Amino acid sequence: MNKYVVLIFISIFCVSVSQAQEYSFGIKGGANYSMTGEIDGSSSGGAGFFDGVVEGQPKVGFHAGVFFELNFGKFFVRPEVIFNSMEMEFEFPAQNSIYAVEKLSIPLLFGYNVWGPIDVYAGPAYQNIMNATIEGTEPVNQTIIVQNTPLAVQAGIKASIGRFELGVRYDRSLASQESQGLDFNNGQYGINLTEYDDLRVNQFLLSLSFKIGDSESNTGRRRGRGCYF
Repeated sequence: MNKYVVLIFISIFCVSVSQAQEYSFGIKGGANYSMTGEIDGSSSGGAGFFDGVVEGQPKVGFHAGVFFELNFGKFFVRPEVIFNSMEMEFEFPAQNSIYAVEKLSIPLLFGYNVWGPIDVYAGPAYQNIMNATIEGTEPVNQTIIVQNTPLAVQAGIKASIGRFELGVRYDRSLASQESQGLDFNNGQYGINLTEYDDLRVNQFLLSLSFKIGDSESNTGRRRGRGCYF
């Protein structure tokens, strides 16, 4: 399935390149605010560990990557490659545990210039989970199965100022909800059996981009200036 998804992305990109009027490319980076499910400890074997549900608390992570934008008048297609480092925290009575996820995301975004420097966009994203662990589990930092499909969907808005661009977007996994049993060795309470009820990670991303180059250094695209991406 992964190979078919990649082939579809490449095919759309190749068709877009052949039809594009202008293009631009550059680098981007910023912060991400990640959200996940909860851990149920009602079946915990260690008395005093915790009895009930502990929700994952969002934390701020970071992302960095590159983009390539193809313009068709007021419309555009924008493939990106982004590395995401995300963290969420579970606040247990004895000690907190950090849930850390690293993933590579390849979104293919379709956008429209609504007014002046403001664009809106949305599209699918191929995502590969590179690493996902929770502190305090047995075996040490047990690997977590985050997704049962590599697809996600993204939507957002961006504004350009010269060579810079500020954007915010929402990234939602299209994986179905799944649970996973976890064994915690949390402080003085020994090994405790728990259930992670929703392994998916969704996030908001705040990005700052910088355009390195474009197809026309002097005239620019639809807004009539050269420093846009």
